[in-house]
Amino acid sequence: MPMTRQRTLRIVPHLLAALLVLCCPLDRAAQAAGSDPHAPQDQASPDDAKADPHAHHRHMMEAPAPVVRSTANYAVPDVALVRADGARVKLAQELDDGRPLLLDFVYTTCTTICPVLSQTFAEVQKRLGSDASKVKMISISIDPEEDTPARLTEYSKRFHAGTQWQFYTGTVQASIATQRAFDAYRGDKMSHTPATFFRSAPGQPWVRLDGFATPDALVSELRPMVAQK
Repeated sequence: MPMTRQRTLRIVPHLLAALLVLCCPLDRAAQAAGSDPHAPQDQASPDDAKADPHAHHRHMMEAPAPVVRSTANYAVPDVALVRADGARVKLAQELDDGRPLLLDFVYTTCTTICPVLSQTFAEVQKRLGSDASKVKMISISIDPEEDTPARLTEYSKRFHAGTQWQFYTGTVQASIATQRAFDAYRGDKMSHTPATFFRSAPGQPWVRLDGFATPDALVSELRPMVAQK
């Protein structure tokens, strides 16, 4: 057999193997999706969303977007909320107690975004140590019909919330008004996005972090504020 033919026969199996490696992931993705392997794989149909209401959140968790930092002056609405201890309070008064403030929006039955946000707050609290009492931490429910004060209390225990970290519920109207004031309302609790807000003192601009802010990032922002107290 000529040498050139022997070399050709040796090369062919390697070429076939390489083609299989390149093609198989695409084929497996197509089989899993039950669709054309060349069709986009990151678009979910309405039926998929109904079958799995957390699919959008899982996609966000698998490929979180970079954190975007911005500043804003939010007009706090004159609404009453109910703290986890059952006290009926005015939101503006709860925000303006003179301490640096850290705020987010969560709900207790969330299994994706909210546990990450709450665990981040818990880690911030831990890393601040004795200085944690110098920071006011607020978590407001976006599902007030389900999140009773008792349920919020149980939720707060899961994350070992200290006395400086309070949870709030209230009427649907009050919750929506608060979310709108912070440009956090997305029409439905299943569509909410991760965002964290903080400011150094009453009357100061708010800093907004869209995305999953890390405990290190938040502590580095809060440390200078705490040092001034």
